[in-house]
Amino acid sequence: MTDPDGFHEFVAARGPALSRTAYLLTGDHHTAADLLQEALTRTVGHWRRVSAGGNPEAYVRTVMLNQLRSWRRPRRLRFLTAAEVPEPATADGSGDSDRKVMLVRALAVLSPRQRAVLYLRFYEDLPQEQIAARLNCSPGTVKRHLHDALARLRKVSPELLGTAEETQP
Repeated sequence: MTDPDGFHEFVAARGPALSRTAYLLTGDHHTAADLLQEALTRTVGHWRRVSAGGNPEAYVRTVMLNQLRSWRRPRRLRFLTAAEVPEPATADGSGDSDRKVMLVRALAVLSPRQRAVLYLRFYEDLPQEQIAARLNCSPGTVKRHLHDALARLRKVSPELLGTAEETQP
């Protein structure tokens, strides 16, 4: 297939950011790569319409969220306990690296839906109504997932919640 009007340029420019989004949603580099590849594969077939819509990155992110919700195979997205999450290799012993390790371990114990809500709320800084629209659920469901995720994080890794809870409405 030839490049439909800038798709490769879009992937080259926004691929790293989309990859980070996929990783934040899945908590695993390999699953994140699969999720992003699936989303881009689904997007390229509709690229002319998507690019004409003005915000192709938002479209790809929505495809990733929908794809993540549709993966129901237990072997695909298995929930881990904090003890099962491998220690990532760090370049140095700085506090920032330690905090990243704690965050990865803590996010791994959340469900994909809880990670998606946390990502949309704290990374994309969306209000609950917009999160509900993106996830195709009610604002009450968003509140429940946000509450449950923060409660679980509080239990697993309370030192991470200082900054998150300060910004919660």
